[in-house]
Amino acid sequence: MKLATTAKLPKKTSAKVNDPDNPAWTEDMLGAPVLKRGRGPQATPTKVLTSVRLDADILEFFKAQGSGYQSRINAALRMEVERNLAARPRATTRKRVTA
Repeated sequence: MKLATTAKLPKKTSAKVNDPDNPAWTEDMLGAPVLKRGRGPQATPTKVLTSVRLDADILEFFKAQGSGYQSRINAALRMEVERNLAARPRATTRKRVTA
């Protein structure tokens, strides 16, 4: 025959425990509030989340230049796309002449 066991309830502690080794934070200890400024939500996303496999040395080159390496990689790719578009001869559109 098994005896039923009951779970013990956790001990209730007072919210006002004085611990000299761990005093409560005060406004003076925390200092002035720091406001973080960021971009915030975009009205329409301009970039697409994707996964790209890059050579380790290429990624290290961009990361070594500091933060913002993803934007620099994007700018380098954009320059290459624009260079290729500028070098491509424009296709002439022909109008169909019907008799």
